[in-house]
Amino acid sequence: MFQAIPLSLGQLSVWHDIRDLPPARRHEPNNAAVWTLPADTGVRQVHGALGALARRHPSLRTRYDLTDPDAPRQLPADEAATVALDRIEADPGDAHTVAAELASRPFDLGSEHGWRARLLTHGDTARTLVFVKHHIVADAWAQELLRVQLSQALAGAAPTPAAGAPAPGPAELAAEQFSEAGLSRQAAALRHWERLHSDTPRTALPHRPDDRGTAVQATLRSAPALSAARVLADRAGVSVACVVLAAYARSVARLCADGQAEPEALHVQLMSSNRFTPRWKGLVTSMNQWAPALLPLPPATNLVGLARAAHWSSLTAFRHGMHDVTAVARLRDRAAAPEPTCAYNFVALPDGAPAAVTTAPDPGDQSPTLRWETPFTTIGPRCYARADDIGGVLSVRLTVRDLGRDQAAALLWDLHARLLAEGKTA
Repeated sequence: MFQAIPLSLGQLSVWHDIRDLPPARRHEPNNAAVWTLPADTGVRQVHGALGALARRHPSLRTRYDLTDPDAPRQLPADEAATVALDRIEADPGDAHTVAAELASRPFDLGSEHGWRARLLTHGDTARTLVFVKHHIVADAWAQELLRVQLSQALAGAAPTPAAGAPAPGPAELAAEQFSEAGLSRQAAALRHWERLHSDTPRTALPHRPDDRGTAVQATLRSAPALSAARVLADRAGVSVACVVLAAYARSVARLCADGQAEPEALHVQLMSSNRFTPRWKGLVTSMNQWAPALLPLPPATNLVGLARAAHWSSLTAFRHGMHDVTAVARLRDRAAAPEPTCAYNFVALPDGAPAAVTTAPDPGDQSPTLRWETPFTTIGPRCYARADDIGGVLSVRLTVRDLGRDQAAALLWDLHARLLAEGKTA
């Protein structure tokens, strides 16, 4: 008989998003990474390194009892760290095609571990590893930890005592979150949500009837925008993330106004990593949760002032980032609370982790680009901006539903123009 272990709050957030997905969309919580391997890496080395990761991190050996959707459970981590490593003879240039195929296959979380890997080889030499995981297994931070530890193992680096010891898993996190102290923190978070909903303006993005039921996604990439954001961040004494959030919120408010007076505050969902204590910073699982923030947007305030306000609003939101999404959903239903106007996530990686793209932008081509993409997933908020600093370029990926390309492009270009205009004069 398996012991009943509640899901951690981050796992529960994932489950809340995916529990009602139709079969055709059950692959959407998957994420694929393509990792280039050191020269002359052998196939057995990769297999051994993956086995070491699975033995160290319980999340890679965890299955789930989801038979009762209202009472999901994680099962005790399997003792055996079985690694099924597919191997194909292929060129590294084929890796993204392989990744797309692997990610399109949903996981059965009750019968299999929520990750898979495929090795692209040339003879006995491993060239590229494609790693696919379900979001309940690892968030972006945890995925990067796995990549770093895999690289260290393949390089033959002796692990530090902390890196070599068995790591805590999501079951230990759940035990802390549902302890007396943890339940007290959950209650405080629920009170925060309740207060915020009572103060939240009912500001919503417009719906375009012609685009109802459709989703569009575009990524804006700009080196000048990142330079401008850094200037503004230095002047405001806050992070680049807060500056981009301020510009994004102002641009969303303009779109909501549609030529009328812009709202003076927005309800924004912020992605909280919830990795603010040493014990859980290196935990491999999904700890991300949406945290609510009320961003003031006084009409005459410049981006420096808005970024400072965003900083303090974010700190309050992140303080209550760990919460029971089921309890929050009940609260929102009782209060008939409006949906958040938009959502924002500035992706952070562990200290010392390289950016996803390490090539510096070409100084001869500083032109910003807007690239349209087919969304792999539309789980989550209706208007979601995911921003990061990739190789000295600001990248903002916007995914929106029921809005259309013209409005999505206008939002991104307005954000870009605000950063450049105010960054030049800061």
